Amino acid sequence: MVKTARYAFARSLPVLAGYLVLGLGFGVLLASKGYGLGWAVVMSTLIYAGSMQYLAVDLLAGGASLVAAALMTLTVNARHLFYGVSMVERYRDAGPAKPYLVFALTDETYSLVCSGDPPAGVDRKGYFLLVSLLDHLYWIAGSALGALLGGALPFDSTGIDFSMTALFLVVMTEQWRTSRDHRPALVGLGVSLACLWVFGASDFLIPAMVGITVVLTLLRGRLQEKEVTTHGRD
Repeated sequence: MVKTARYAFARSLPVLAGYLVLGLGFGVLLASKGYGLGWAVVMSTLIYAGSMQYLAVDLLAGGASLVAAALMTLTVNARHLFYGVSMVERYRDAGPAKPYLVFALTDETYSLVCSGDPPAGVDRKGYFLLVSLLDHLYWIAGSALGALLGGALPFDSTGIDFSMTALFLVVMTEQWRTSRDHRPALVGLGVSLACLWVFGASDFLIPAMVGITVVLTLLRGRLQEKEVTTHGRD
């Protein structure tokens, strides 16, 4: 278990660096709208959706209706429907931890869980749980710190909302460097650019997710064949 914990912590270090900064930004933004530490901790514990939490600040401050908030949440987090489909096999035997693993499946955690099987001596299910829990704790800690600082010091929150995009690019770069097969990443990039051109910046996300899922499903046999061949050579 100690080896599993060490491996999970080492793998989650990039997320630690990103989530502390991004969570801090969220906390500062929340404090700038008049919401304190308690709001930051509760939202980061129970909602735990980085980009949606940033949007939720404006929804709270603007007095948005529950219907508007629900539709916005569905639009922003629709990609997790496709994440979940791809995790069915990995989480099938997760036991009592499965509900939490599903809840804690952020973009960055998804990247860590899907970036390859743990090495010998590392418990697979334990690794999934610890990575998910560590990432969650990083986000809560960053949010709490940001709320405290935001309440005590003046901050200009302009541009803070771009920080989630920046972290996603860092995680994608790390996954590209450690993966031998770049076809899934290239498929995601190609389909996303095509949908951006066809549907525009405000409407391309869901079509892109559908397109990526369809293409990767069609290529699933070839991808698995290459993975088996690669492991066989190792």
